[in-house]
Amino acid sequence: MKITFALLFVTLFSFMAFTQTEQSARIAEIQAALQKEKLDGWLFYDFRGSDILTPRILKTERLGGSRRWFYYIPAEGEPVKVVHAIEPGQIDVLPGKKLIYREWQLLQDQLRKAFFGDSKSKKPLSIAMQYSPNNDIPYISRVDAGTVEMVRSLGPIIVTSADLVQQFEAVWTEDQLAMHKEAVVKLQKIIIEAFADIKRRMNGNIPTTEIDVQQFMMKRFSEEGMQPSPMIVAVNANAASPHYFPTIDRNSAIKRGDLVLIDSVTKLTKPKAPAVDLTWVGYVGETVPEEYVKIWNIVREAQNAAFNFVQTSFRNGKIITGAQVDDVSRGVIKKAGYGDQFLHRTGHSIGEEGHGNGANIDNLETRDTRRLVPRTAFSIEPGIYLAGKFGIRSEIDVYVTENDAIITAPHQSEIIAIMR
Repeated sequence: MKITFALLFVTLFSFMAFTQTEQSARIAEIQAALQKEKLDGWLFYDFRGSDILTPRILKTERLGGSRRWFYYIPAEGEPVKVVHAIEPGQIDVLPGKKLIYREWQLLQDQLRKAFFGDSKSKKPLSIAMQYSPNNDIPYISRVDAGTVEMVRSLGPIIVTSADLVQQFEAVWTEDQLAMHKEAVVKLQKIIIEAFADIKRRMNGNIPTTEIDVQQFMMKRFSEEGMQPSPMIVAVNANAASPHYFPTIDRNSAIKRGDLVLIDSVTKLTKPKAPAVDLTWVGYVGETVPEEYVKIWNIVREAQNAAFNFVQTSFRNGKIITGAQVDDVSRGVIKKAGYGDQFLHRTGHSIGEEGHGNGANIDNLETRDTRRLVPRTAFSIEPGIYLAGKFGIRSEIDVYVTENDAIITAPHQSEIIAIMR
């Protein structure tokens, strides 16, 4: 028994030491980024789990508690924790010195001390927080307006942490890129198999619904070591609703002459695996009708224009934003006369979840002025939705390096004629 406890102690100590080493390295990375961005510090704030980004950025478990706490990382020097007297150990997992408050007046005094030390000077400091001017990027806006006002009253200039968050939350490792590439090949194979299964069922006169296709794909995901997430399978007018999901109680039959849209998000069932997100379109027939081909060609042109803009910009060392890419794609569809039928942003960040915390390809739903940064990924998925008739969307996953952009797997260039 003594040996067991001793081994347990050593194991726990080793884990804690590893965690502290990892967090110290992360603090050094953050300080280097602050210096590069010419910022004086980054202030993290939480009240009852209000900021879901902080633990992922700082590499901790979820840091909750019942009282407000702040964690200030200066561009140089030791981080500072400001915590309440009844929860003084709330963020002890993080390195740095500790300042304790009880009354609200002392909270402000301790924050001022965290920023300026014992100096009476109030030189202007530029401090990042999880804040978005005008709430342009709601994914980043985790700090309430009153807290921003309070911190500003102490002297600092508050700036958005949006681009900093990307660097520490949206950037992939080489292992993650490899896992994504493995997953995207498997997903494409399963989508093609799903179309083939529709053909088999049609030839066998087997009644088929959207749910049948969904269940076929979910089974194949499990067999291939993929997360079995339910996907969009939408027929005809259902595809005109971008977020239509079939359910047991609400689904449509699939018959010859139908348009079928499949949009699936999944990933490998491995730690830290990033998501893959693809949309393919098929037609249950041997020849795709012209009305579908016409809309498909416009959507594909919009997708190609957006990707080419990204690739050319990165190859030429030009900094671009998610909003600019959205404008390129949307411009093609507007020119074709379908601007009002393009109902959503052009794409979204991809991380360990299908919708990640990097820049979105969006100047419609939000004004995403975050720059696209190397070693991040996002979808490009323009669509045209004709209410009551049909919808067509094409979705690819794009990964950007220091000087290039790649589509992570070959994509369909035309609507699949399922019965051919």
